[in-house]
Amino acid sequence: MSDNSRNSFSGSLGFVLAAAGSAVGLGNIWRFPYLAARDGGGLFLLVYIVLALTFGFTLLITEVAIGRRSQQGPLTAYKFFNRRWAFLGWLSFIVPYIIYPYYCVIGGWVLKYFVTYLSLGGREAINDGYFSGFISSQWEPLVLMAVFAVMCFYIVYKGVEKGIEKYSRIIMPALVVMVLFICFYSLFISHTDSNGVTRTGLNGVAVYFLPNFEGLTLHRFLMIALDAMGQLFYSLSIAMGIMVAYGSYMKKSVNLGQAIDRIEVFDTLIAVLAGLMIIPAVYVFMGTDGMKAGPGLMFIALPKVFDSLGVFGMVIGMVFFLMVLFAAITSAVSILEAIVASVMDKFGWSRKKSVIIMASTGFVWSVVVCLGYNVLYFDYTLPNGAVGQILDIFDYVSNNILMPILAICTCILIGWVVKPNLLVGEMRLNGYRFRRKKMYIVMLKYVVPILLTVLLLTAFIKF
Repeated sequence: MSDNSRNSFSGSLGFVLAAAGSAVGLGNIWRFPYLAARDGGGLFLLVYIVLALTFGFTLLITEVAIGRRSQQGPLTAYKFFNRRWAFLGWLSFIVPYIIYPYYCVIGGWVLKYFVTYLSLGGREAINDGYFSGFISSQWEPLVLMAVFAVMCFYIVYKGVEKGIEKYSRIIMPALVVMVLFICFYSLFISHTDSNGVTRTGLNGVAVYFLPNFEGLTLHRFLMIALDAMGQLFYSLSIAMGIMVAYGSYMKKSVNLGQAIDRIEVFDTLIAVLAGLMIIPAVYVFMGTDGMKAGPGLMFIALPKVFDSLGVFGMVIGMVFFLMVLFAAITSAVSILEAIVASVMDKFGWSRKKSVIIMASTGFVWSVVVCLGYNVLYFDYTLPNGAVGQILDIFDYVSNNILMPILAICTCILIGWVVKPNLLVGEMRLNGYRFRRKKMYIVMLKYVVPILLTVLLLTAFIKF
């Protein structure tokens, strides 16, 4: 096989593990728990699951089927269906190209915490200013980001079956075992605070799973629904070109419908378990105030939880950040692969050349993002009123603007221009009974584009 030949997954399991590895990343283990904590636990969970089975399913199935039907990477796949819509290919290339640099930076942060706990320095991580002091230092974040980027480069450089699939088969089972271990441990911890109030892990489970409708308004419910919808982009790796690329590596003999059903179940389960792993533990030691830690939940609040567990907390912290590191690697690899697949198919480059060029240019942008917290530091007010640095600008442009636009246009292309039956036929290959066909078509043509338009508009509204 020449280097230019299109790689493929060995079978259904290889695809499911790789796609699930992409989906189960920082979005699930970092972002999902803090959104669930902020948005009322059980209520957010209920809305998220309903949207995952409808909104998320529709976009996931569409992107994977686009990839397999066209056998093309994201940059050229849309042109396969309609030449006038080739611009969507460029959009699906730009999105992961923007995300990859700052994902490597966050991967470096996770690596920092893993090394801290591995060297038994977990007590340092609870000091006020530890996290901000680290990211604002000039050299350490750069070095750790580079180490993380090299790991991702190596896996993608090895190819689909020998790289992505091989390492997904090792990492994903290990990640699941670690998630279950910490979940189980979180259920049986308890703590009595300075006011004499005792909270247990099971109390935290109730906060997480039971919907709280107290004081719920229509505006509040809309905000929760929009948070859950935005989270699905992260959780399912949709509107990033990733699932188009992975779909293009799927053999025609694989039952596409069954594979997607498994990804949907696996990803939702891991997201729910991530919340179960984190929210009860934070609630036990820090109450509902600790649950409001927001994005800092993983890097600021959790180290304090681990510290309160004594010596065993050091071990739990090490296992936790190793698990998050695994999740970050599988997602970053999929993002880089989406970029690499695009240029291979568009320009006919070899995998080696594509990986070297794309990873190198991405690395330059990662350096810029790192320096955005020190040498290149500035505050910028985004259109939605949030104040951020370079990383936040990259995140805002990719996640709040480009991804909803790409998803809306994909729905219009497949729902109205090409017509859904083309992809429905792809789903039904190998005898899959597409029971949600009617729901899929209605969601694709009407519901999802409307919801996405609302989500896009919120990027320009100050709350």
